[in-house]
This record gives sequence, structure tokens and C-alpha cells, in this order.
Amino acid sequence: MKILNKKIAAHKSSAAWIQRQAHDPYVERAKKDGYRARAAYKIIEMNEKYHFFKNGQVVVDLGAAPGSWSQYVAREFPKTKIFAMDLLEIKPINGVEFYQGDFTTDEALRWLVSKLGLDESSNGTIDIVMSDMAPNTVGHKKTDHIRQMVLLEYALDFALRALKNGGTFIAKSFTGGATNDLVKQIKEHFENVHYMKPPSSRKDSVEMFIVATGFRGIREGHDNL
Repeated sequence: MKILNKKIAAHKSSAAWIQRQAHDPYVERAKKDGYRARAAYKIIEMNEKYHFFKNGQVVVDLGAAPGSWSQYVAREFPKTKIFAMDLLEIKPINGVEFYQGDFTTDEALRWLVSKLGLDESSNGTIDIVMSDMAPNTVGHKKTDHIRQMVLLEYALDFALRALKNGGTFIAKSFTGGATNDLVKQIKEHFENVHYMKPPSSRKDSVEMFIVATGFRGIREGHDNL
């Protein structure tokens, strides 16, 4: 009976997702604009508010699949160098170098280090680190929040080691107490830190986004890569 109940619940969840997609204006807009996913509008709206993208930058996109964030940057800022990474494969995007793998592993980090020219004496070579990474949720709010915080901390640690002075860090978080503590930590390293929910983020979603601009440089206790 438990197995049957799980199957019924999964079917209802799938049906609800299909229904929601069918009535989502951002899904239709993404199709018309040629974006791979509605998520493109989250980074678009954040950039329209805080204006962090410029042509000629170096950008790292973590949790990139299916590629709509990188797609937007490559389309609107064609002189930008973009390095994207995800566990899932993404179809090629002109102007984007992609690595399929787990960002939290040494192998993936070595790929980024080699592409970005980072070394122990480097002061950072990246203008923007953006992360839309999210864990596979289990439906338990506390567990999902902890898993998201782990990914966020990995992304932040990389950003602190690899950003240029004046650089920007953008990352997905889930609402919860631990996020507030991490935001306080981020404020120690960046001139301006904003915590926002873009209009295109679904109202029933627990996701929020951290936009930190004006990186002050490497602080004591955060060694270079």
C-alpha cells in the first residue's frame, strides 16, 4: 500500500507540474525569446536591477543546466568568456566552455583552475561567479535547506578565492535561519550585498538570491586556489 500511495503522490505531483507549466507566462515567454528555460529571466531581472554584467568579463556559471543563464550572458554580452559547469549535460552554447561534473570534486576544480589561469599567487581572474545550484529536494524543509547551504558555501568559498577585486557573486539560497548567518559572512567580503526574490521566481518557491557586488579582495583565512 505504501508503494501504491507513493506512485499516486508522484503522479499527482507530475500532473500539477504540467498544469503549472502550461499556465506560466514565463514558460511561454522563454519559448518566444529562444531561452532554454524560464530561469533565464531570474538572472535577467537581477542584472536589470543591479547592472553587474559588462562585455569582456570572465564569468563562471555553476549549476548551469540547461544553460539559460549562460545563454543570456553569451547572447547579450558576446565578448564575455563564460565557463559553465553542471552534473547534467547541456547542449553546446556558442561562446560557452562547459564541463560536466560535480563542482565539489577536486577534478572539477582543477578544470576551472586550468581554464582560468588561477594559481597560488593569483589575486583572482574572475569578474562574476553565478550559481543556480540546487540539491535534489526530498520535501523535508530542514533537510533541503541544509543541503542547499552546503552548495552555497562551496560556491562562496570558490568565489572568495577566485574573484577579482570588485567582482560579483550571485547565488541561489533557500529561506531559513542559516542563510542569514551566511549573508553576514558575505557582507564582510563585499561592498554591497542584496537578498532578493526576482519577479520570475515562483511565489510558492522557497528560493531567494544573493547578489553581492564590489568584492574587497582575499581576506585572511581564505587561501588562494
